Amino acid sequence: MNHAGDIKPDMLVILNDNEMSISENVGALNNRLAQILSGKTYARLREGSKRVLTSLPPIKELVRRTEEHLKGMVVPGTLFEELGFNYIGPVDGHDVLTLVNTLSNMRSLKGPQFLHIMTKKGKGYAPAEEDPIAWHAVPKFDPAIGELPKSAEGLPSYSKIFGNWLCEMAADDPKLMAITPAMREGSGMVAFSREFPKQYFDVAIAEQHAVTFAAGMAIGGYKPIVAIYSTFLQRAYDQLIHDVAIQKLPVLFAIDRGGIVGADGQTHQGAFDLAYLRCVPDIGDHDPQR
Repeated sequence: MNHAGDIKPDMLVILNDNEMSISENVGALNNRLAQILSGKTYARLREGSKRVLTSLPPIKELVRRTEEHLKGMVVPGTLFEELGFNYIGPVDGHDVLTLVNTLSNMRSLKGPQFLHIMTKKGKGYAPAEEDPIAWHAVPKFDPAIGELPKSAEGLPSYSKIFGNWLCEMAADDPKLMAITPAMREGSGMVAFSREFPKQYFDVAIAEQHAVTFAAGMAIGGYKPIVAIYSTFLQRAYDQLIHDVAIQKLPVLFAIDRGGIVGADGQTHQGAFDLAYLRCVPDIGDHDPQR
């Protein structure tokens, strides 16, 4: 976005904000404002004002700040405006007519555009609306019943065993710190996050930061454990080498979803971890077989 704001191409960025992100500002006022800001009349007035005020820098700056202030009262878009984007929204993503009209208006706008739409995760299916985390990635189920199939009784999963072990270790060691890049549930860390909130860090979908953060903790004398999916650790390979391995730091990586993972789909296959870890100096890997 920083690059696009600099070269100013005719492009559109759409943020699908499903109530777990930037804002909850949805309603008639915001939808109406989006229509105005994406309309041709507003665009012509805006560009015309820029040309007229170019020779009057103080007044131009005053008008710009006034526009930002007025928009900032009802929209959270000042950040994107500063990056060079024309911010439009928030728009109710489930109001198809308004969304289509806004997109139609935006086709004629020049320069980088940013459309912020609000949606509800699981919209239209009550069980998913009530528990969007549990219904995020599901196996086959009967939608008429509205229940997820129960796992067959058997050995506990790696994630379950890891979560229990983590709680046991933390109970005796206040320097143990657990880090996850937004995979608390999938990595079996729900109980740990509740029992040891001061030792639990969810850094959101920022795998590179998770690894470097762990390196910093290790330097500070703590015992960081990074719980991460095999496929997601690939995103932090530079940090794994530069910030952990080269410095020989004591960071433990609890790598979940290694090997063939089936239900999680093609993008989540952990087929490369042994290869990309074993070629890094001073990285030791331990792989449970059963």
